[in-house]
Amino acid sequence: MDRWFLIAATLLAAVGGILGMISVHRGKRNHWTVAWMIAALLCQIGFLAVRGELRAACPLIDRGETLAFLAWSLTLFYLLVGPAYRISLLGVFTAPVVVIFQALALIPGTLTANPIKIAGGNPWHETHSAMSVLAYGALALAAVAGVMFLVLDRQLKEHHLKSGLFRNLPPIRELLISLERLLWLGAGLLTIGIVAGFLMPHTASAWGHLIAAVAVWAGYIVLLAVKRVRGLTGRRLSLSAVVLFVLSLAVFAFV
Repeated sequence: MDRWFLIAATLLAAVGGILGMISVHRGKRNHWTVAWMIAALLCQIGFLAVRGELRAACPLIDRGETLAFLAWSLTLFYLLVGPAYRISLLGVFTAPVVVIFQALALIPGTLTANPIKIAGGNPWHETHSAMSVLAYGALALAAVAGVMFLVLDRQLKEHHLKSGLFRNLPPIRELLISLERLLWLGAGLLTIGIVAGFLMPHTASAWGHLIAAVAVWAGYIVLLAVKRVRGLTGRRLSLSAVVLFVLSLAVFAFV
């Protein structure tokens, strides 16, 4: 039952992204992308609710659940940020990332087939896990916004001003405001997750993840400090957001 929720969420996000890209190619903006992503979010919530009931805890135990939770977080932040800043096209860029995360979660063996209940769960551990993955959702969306800016910047430099993509991309100012606020939000949530991590019981593997989280947090704090004190061009800020997110995923993949 839970797997079907995730399959449905993946298909809905894929349809939203594909239809959005077709509309962009034709020089139009598809506002239905938001509706498809809302439907995907509801299926994601159904999946997490079922897994949470089976686990009797926050469903962040295996890699499949973590990827699904990350996809939900990314979708949630898109729906909160995108329409509010009139950048519905962000969904066209977000949907493929959501599809990739959920497709990886559906790979046989990634998602535990028969999850067992977690006895005596520690609230600090659950707070650390939930806040960290929520932070990654915000930081992933910042990276997506960064990719959008880099695409817009390239379109301007190559004078592709009449392409369907260029005409539908949001104003640079709105995109950069969203990107920076997402970075602050992600860094703030990650701070909460790290504090909870130091308060929870530790094993050898837990220390490895915590050290990796601190390293990622430090990277984003340095980026935001440089942006605040010295200033950064939109291109450098966008490129840094993308590179940092990719590196952070690489770090946790080997921990």
